[in-house]
Amino acid sequence: MKLLAPLLMAAAMAVSAVSAQAAGEAQKPAAKPDLVKGEASYTAVCVACHAADGNSTIAANPKLAQQHPEYLVKQLQEFKSGKRANPVMQGMASLLSDDDMRNVSAWLASKPAKPGFAKDKDLVALGERIYRGGIADRNIAACAGCHSPNGAGIPAQYPRLSGQHAEYTVQQLTSFRDGKRGNSLPMSQVAAKMNDREIKAVADYIAGLR
Repeated sequence: MKLLAPLLMAAAMAVSAVSAQAAGEAQKPAAKPDLVKGEASYTAVCVACHAADGNSTIAANPKLAQQHPEYLVKQLQEFKSGKRANPVMQGMASLLSDDDMRNVSAWLASKPAKPGFAKDKDLVALGERIYRGGIADRNIAACAGCHSPNGAGIPAQYPRLSGQHAEYTVQQLTSFRDGKRGNSLPMSQVAAKMNDREIKAVADYIAGLR
């Protein structure tokens, strides 16, 4: 017993030391994003579809400039894992490590977004009413409640929408409604209650929002 006690004490001290080291590593803040590396990764993987400055000129591909980096990282991780289904983006995201994603997202957030514009004058008034006030009789919440009145979104929670291509927004809302995109329960619940005309109206209004 006299020999066993020191051994047990030594083992306990070793476990405590390892635990303390692990706790210290867990508390260590994440490395600051590297914008230079972010630009390099973006240029290598993303530029063909989203343009050199993140302001896509292809209506089917989203504008990414000035988007909240936390939102972009989440989407890239979910493309990579398959939680957000898109074969093209899954292939692209699979080329990026978590650090790459953080660097790319921080670089995109630093780029100013170019404004867009609404195209359908007949629908834009309906889109504004839905965006700002929702549709009360069907319990459709106002978009502005989460994405802010000017479409700037809320960092780390809700994405920036203002100036986004209407065609892309229509595609995403329709995918949420039809169950093809399932990585946001609140958006699936909202879109499920909207018809094609309402989706098109909101998307057109968002395109000109600033």
